[in-house]
Amino acid sequence: MTTPRDLLFVALDAPPERAPAQGALSLALAGAELVDLREAGAVGLDGDRLVPGFRPAVADRLMDEAASSLDQQPPYESAEDWLWRRGRGLAAAYLAALEAEGQLTRQGGGRWKRFRAGELKPADSPAHRAATDRWGAGEPVLTALGTSLGIGGERPADPPELSDDAVATVLAAVDTAVRELEFERQRRALDEEAFSNVWRGYDGW
Repeated sequence: MTTPRDLLFVALDAPPERAPAQGALSLALAGAELVDLREAGAVGLDGDRLVPGFRPAVADRLMDEAASSLDQQPPYESAEDWLWRRGRGLAAAYLAALEAEGQLTRQGGGRWKRFRAGELKPADSPAHRAATDRWGAGEPVLTALGTSLGIGGERPADPPELSDDAVATVLAAVDTAVRELEFERQRRALDEEAFSNVWRGYDGW
């Protein structure tokens, strides 16, 4: 399995109050793809710029799409810009892929509505158990991604140590993008509330 798939399993296992919104999850999944591409030698980082490496043979269709979407020409794309571009709709794409493979099943209830996926939950499979074990062991990359999404509760005072500076750069970009998305969501909510308050003042018309 891949880090994006493991992250999706962890997100689906999260209690309802910690289940991430689809947009934030999509950004984190794109970051997880970058981490795996970095490990495969398909991309390197020059500062925060994504420099494509060799094109590996990838069995996972979505990971292959991620590798092919890397900008091949200088000055290349920043990690954060790539997250926003690649992340658009990515959570829905991974949900559909795992459901088609039988990795997810549909159950009663509406817990998964934040993912716009109906009543989906992980099937009892070796892939799901491996993701659960990885999360339970506190693997640094998965822990950092989950922390950015708020799955693991409060942010720890001491974040997980990472030996790879490039991976640390990617994870920092994910955290920044998720925070920006949440800030924008809150700003829009406040704007909508203010607009509603203005119109309520004209109820007597």
